[in-house]
Amino acid sequence: MTAAATPRTLACILLAAGRGTRMKSKLPKVLHPVAGRPMIAHVVAAAQAAGAAPITVVIGPDPDQATVAQAVAPHRTAVQAEQRGTGDAVLAARDALAGFTGDILIGYGDAPLVTEETFATLIERARADDRPVVTVLGTRPALPGTYGRMVTGPDGGLDAIVEAKDATPEQLAIPLCNAGLMVVAAEHLWSLLDAVGTDNAQGEVYLTDIVAIARARGLRCAVVERPEQETLGVNSRAELAVAEAALQDRLRVRAMAEGVTLIDPKTVFLSADTRFGRDVVIEPHVVIRPGVSIGDEVTVLAFCHLEGAVVGDGSRVGPFARLRPGTVLGARVHVGNYVEVKAATLADGVKANHLSYLGDAEIGAGSNIGAGTITCNYDGFSKSRTVIGSDAFIGSNTALVAPVTVADGATIGAGSVITRDVEAHALALTRAEQRALPGMAAKIRAAKAKARKG
Repeated sequence: MTAAATPRTLACILLAAGRGTRMKSKLPKVLHPVAGRPMIAHVVAAAQAAGAAPITVVIGPDPDQATVAQAVAPHRTAVQAEQRGTGDAVLAARDALAGFTGDILIGYGDAPLVTEETFATLIERARADDRPVVTVLGTRPALPGTYGRMVTGPDGGLDAIVEAKDATPEQLAIPLCNAGLMVVAAEHLWSLLDAVGTDNAQGEVYLTDIVAIARARGLRCAVVERPEQETLGVNSRAELAVAEAALQDRLRVRAMAEGVTLIDPKTVFLSADTRFGRDVVIEPHVVIRPGVSIGDEVTVLAFCHLEGAVVGDGSRVGPFARLRPGTVLGARVHVGNYVEVKAATLADGVKANHLSYLGDAEIGAGSNIGAGTITCNYDGFSKSRTVIGSDAFIGSNTALVAPVTVADGATIGAGSVITRDVEAHALALTRAEQRALPGMAAKIRAAKAKARKG
């Protein structure tokens, strides 16, 4: 049996101990969101999809790093007590992986654009018949700058990685650069790292030095090339914006490939977990935050904001509508312009076409919600629910003061303030009696005109 055919397990170490000082934020760098998901969560998801288990995340000793541990749970974490370089960071995970004998994938928590495919390509090369001990991801950036340079031998194998600060002018001219990700055979990783010194420009333990050490021991190392974008590390707000733009482009392309029409793709912002049915149409200037699922044949009109919402088949949302967390729309629901829905269920066929707030509510099938309707769900101390039955008609400018129930088939007259339950098929209204005083408007105008002249 060849080495390539021999089953090997895969563990992963993700480095996330950097302080991210250039972000100028109280939030740990790897928790800054891209497409509605913390950067490190993208990397964890890609590693899991590539088959990595267990995953160990290396964090720093600062108290705020506890939030990183919470974000990656249930995956384990290891603490790098002092920031002495990338090699030292990997060594911090040694105890967590004691006894592991497969391949170890090493990545970075601030590289949210890395994909399952990139990891898979790297792993496949590491498990090829020639079984390189160290396999590194390389790229050819337009501006090599501070990237480490990949020194290859006549056979195409990787001989060394030289950090830019330690490179000679000739080495700096090498276009192939280190993208940071690598796969190392576990039976060699720790002894290679133990041999790494700190005789370099930064006085740090460079993870990249294990390549030259492995070659000196007669072990084979290899390089796999991928596009620069996938290996982008985020160290500043400007780079965060670049990563966001790149991931949004990916999400838009994926959505359209799955049957979604985006009228003006660049103006639509999606989240990593957005789910679409088929024949969905999204008009310009729509923002979809995390936790949104949209069914088949849904139209979302311009300038809508959706978050934590489920939109049923055939529904129509907007323009200028807001669906907040906890919103569930059934099939063929219409939520129109300047309607806000929060923690509410609108059953099949409900129509709320304009200028309403529906919060903490349950609305039955076929009911019509008139313009200006408000469910008054908060009394300054607690929130209560409004229940509206099926086929009810709520007249315009109605205030429903929760907790209150409007039963099936009931009608609420326009301009009412409803504070008590309404029985099925009843008409309820609370209006002061209309009075008309003949000629009074003319008298008032005359009096005001006289006052101005005086």
